[in-house]
Amino acid sequence: MPGGDGALVPVPSENGGSVAVYPLHHGLNPPIARLAISWSRGNSLRVSVFRPPSEDQAGGKVMEVKLSNGGDQEITDAQWRRIEYGSVLPFAMLQSRRSSFSSSSKVSKSPSPYHLDWWEYVIEYSKDISSLLGGRKLPPTPIIEEPKAIFKKGEEPTCLKAAWEMMEMFYADKQSQAWLPERLVDWLADYDTLFSRTQATIHSKLVDFQKDLVNIQAIEDDPRYWEVLSSALAVGWLDTVVKMLRLHGSYQLDQLSNREVENGLVEAVAVLISKMPRLRPESAVGKLGECFKSKPEFSKAWEKWRSQITKLDCSAFWIQCDNNQTREGLKGMLQIMLGNIDTIRMATCHWIELYVSHFLYIRPFTVGIESMYSLALKCIQWKPASNTHRLTALLIGILEENTEVVLAECSKEYGPWMVAHAVELLSAGSEQAEILLHEERYNLGGISIGELHRLIYAQVLSSHSLTWQIAPIYLTSCMKQGMGLLEILLHRQSVRHNELLLKNIELCRLYGLNHISSNIMKVAGVYHWKHGKKGAGVYWLQQAQDANRLHRIAQQLFDSVGKSISDESFRQWEGVIELLGSDSKSAGGLEFLRKYRDFKRFLQQVTGGKSTEAARQAAESLILLMKNPSTPQRFWLPLLYDSLKLLNWQDCPLLNVSDTNLLLNKLQELSLARLRPDFKESSLPPEALSCVRLALATNLGRAILDE
Repeated sequence: MPGGDGALVPVPSENGGSVAVYPLHHGLNPPIARLAISWSRGNSLRVSVFRPPSEDQAGGKVMEVKLSNGGDQEITDAQWRRIEYGSVLPFAMLQSRRSSFSSSSKVSKSPSPYHLDWWEYVIEYSKDISSLLGGRKLPPTPIIEEPKAIFKKGEEPTCLKAAWEMMEMFYADKQSQAWLPERLVDWLADYDTLFSRTQATIHSKLVDFQKDLVNIQAIEDDPRYWEVLSSALAVGWLDTVVKMLRLHGSYQLDQLSNREVENGLVEAVAVLISKMPRLRPESAVGKLGECFKSKPEFSKAWEKWRSQITKLDCSAFWIQCDNNQTREGLKGMLQIMLGNIDTIRMATCHWIELYVSHFLYIRPFTVGIESMYSLALKCIQWKPASNTHRLTALLIGILEENTEVVLAECSKEYGPWMVAHAVELLSAGSEQAEILLHEERYNLGGISIGELHRLIYAQVLSSHSLTWQIAPIYLTSCMKQGMGLLEILLHRQSVRHNELLLKNIELCRLYGLNHISSNIMKVAGVYHWKHGKKGAGVYWLQQAQDANRLHRIAQQLFDSVGKSISDESFRQWEGVIELLGSDSKSAGGLEFLRKYRDFKRFLQQVTGGKSTEAARQAAESLILLMKNPSTPQRFWLPLLYDSLKLLNWQDCPLLNVSDTNLLLNKLQELSLARLRPDFKESSLPPEALSCVRLALATNLGRAILDE
């Protein structure tokens, strides 16, 4: 009931106003009599608002309120469905390859090559998934490029893609493990903007400075210019740093003073930055720096580069530089390249930026994940954050090599989709993680952690009408409980809509669940029959080959058809009879109605006693009906009574002696059956039996004479 202040649900005041209250716009005028809340499909609530029954307005309104699922709010529902559908094929392909590996190892009875080249399939799978999550799609290059543009605006990245690429980098891509620190540098360059939502970052500093860049006359005199230059250099954004250095005023041709020395120092620093050695196989197109694949070559180039920096730092040209801002700014950049920790700490904003700077200038020879976790803890102490970003917690769990923490963070921050698919990356990282994720556990009912998360994700998919049909892919990959849950899922689908029903049956066919398909068709047949769709009901029961229910339907149809073939109400059942076709095995007791329909059509062609050929066909159809054991006994007399025209045919007897005797025997059986207490009399005239008997006797005599 609504409270005194009009609120449908009273909010307690002891929380000091900390409870978040969201308005629900139902559009009904007060007063509201009743409120009902129940679960709907997916993560939604069904809210029913009712008005007093005496009011003239509509009785109420039903709405769905979607709750937050704790997933990535940067992604819309439509994008999530695209991701969910797009990730099915890579997942199914990887599971198929896993099965092939397992089968081949069992047949050969030799050590499986699973651990040797499996990561190649996992990285292919990871690339396919990563392509679904979006990325930095840059717009076309303008015809006239803005000389002062530091960044090109592209598609905003998402935390989901950043987290996925982070796990791919540390777990799946074995080939680049030697260049892991450099991969982390590239990762931060792509996703530093995500941290701008909770704290200051180098990316946000550059964006803010670019907005004011057009209004600055002498850029080298602005302290922010040298600040953002040092920050960008600290995290290895070399192309951005060199481009900004070339905006220096000493490059302008219309200078009033002599600035050759100043320009030479700026250019010397720019050249040193562009020639910075990098321990990595190659750089992206347009990226600066000299790449070295082997550690000895890199070490030699690094020592030479550092000596050039030291030589420039001790040069006498600094005394000849008149611009104090330029001199101090360039000297600070040299200190960063020389690995001065104090200068680097001042240039970076959060601990991941400081962490990356260590690999560039302080610990350039770091290979793999060795001692990376202890360094991360030191950087967190030096740059503590007031707000913990969800990517940082995941990164710490990865560096700590704690698979449980990584799984927990994925589940908490990115939802069931992430966990179900990321298990493949985690298990490719190490044998220990593989055992942890795929070992059967008694407390989980004999399933593994990986299978548990797939089942959870499949449950989420099956709760929504737009995604339930892809849930079987994940259920069938769960060997212990997947097939049982798949049968339950298929049984739960509605049979009201034909498209959904056909999809359900097709899924049963794909997974070899013929017994489930038969049960679904039986349910569909009964549902349609009870809801007035007689033809659809008969069709689906025939498809299920349910002879028992078809026979019971036949008994109902016999009552509906009537007791006489001349009954006009039979027309409404002709459409149902058309569905019976020629397959008597699936027709059950309805086979009689199909033959009954054929007989009636022939009988209608007999007009005025002139069509002898049509009369012969009608007589043959009559004999087939009377010989057929599926013809109910209560229809024998009505059939013969409606066939009096055939029995008394003037031109010639249509029935021979054998057929006439058959009909007389049927008439005799009917006379004996009338003595039973359960016999049902037909609604025919009292003289019907005698008329039929006389007609048969007359026809018998004529037939004997003809023979």
